[in-house]
Amino acid sequence: MTEKGNKIFVQGAISPELVAGAIAGLEAETDQGAHDIFLGRVRSDEIDGKKVAAIDFTAQEEMANAVAEEIRTESFEKFDLKSIHISHSIGKVEAGGLCIFVMVSSGHRQQVFEALPHVVNELKSRLPIFGKEIFEDESHQWKVNK
Repeated sequence: MTEKGNKIFVQGAISPELVAGAIAGLEAETDQGAHDIFLGRVRSDEIDGKKVAAIDFTAQEEMANAVAEEIRTESFEKFDLKSIHISHSIGKVEAGGLCIFVMVSSGHRQQVFEALPHVVNELKSRLPIFGKEIFEDESHQWKVNK
């Protein structure tokens, strides 16, 4: 899953069908007994009295895909994983919409429980993806990850 060279970006919100399809695609992988999933969604945070209505994601896509591949390779070396799926939104995602989907799979649960936070944290800290928070009044600011 998410074979080498695959692109991680999905235009707009990540659909439940994409998530379900990724899970369904594992039925034939009988050596993968454990899966862990992270789903990130756009929150309607209130910042300085204004509510976030959406985030418009932009990225240096070629570089981001290369960095995602590095993170995958490092994670396969560090953990006993069988597959890693990474999807991230590009473009505008309304509050409540899914913007990141990561799934790790292995033979046993302990590996996935350890690997998933590592993969997600590496993606959040290293990918050249930028989010412009769009407020209900159409003003905006660049998102700062915490």
